[in-house]
Amino acid sequence: MQVSIIKIGNSRGIRLSKTLLERYQIKDTVKLILEKDHIIIKPRVEPRQGWEEAFKQMHESGDDKPLMNDVFVDEIFEEWD
Repeated sequence: MQVSIIKIGNSRGIRLSKTLLERYQIKDTVKLILEKDHIIIKPRVEPRQGWEEAFKQMHESGDDKPLMNDVFVDEIFEEWD
């Protein structure tokens, strides 16, 4: 794909179509990876993106129970005194 370099104030930039933005889920910012002879543009992904909704669904389905007990059966608390 070939795109033109356009003037943006004192800088230059490229314009991405709405189709490309939607296809690659690009929102307000991107990550640029600078290589020796090329630049890679990647959508910026927020850490833990979607976790809130996933936790909500887990709670609603009853799938948010601990996988381990808080206290082990053979645990000796006196050793920690």
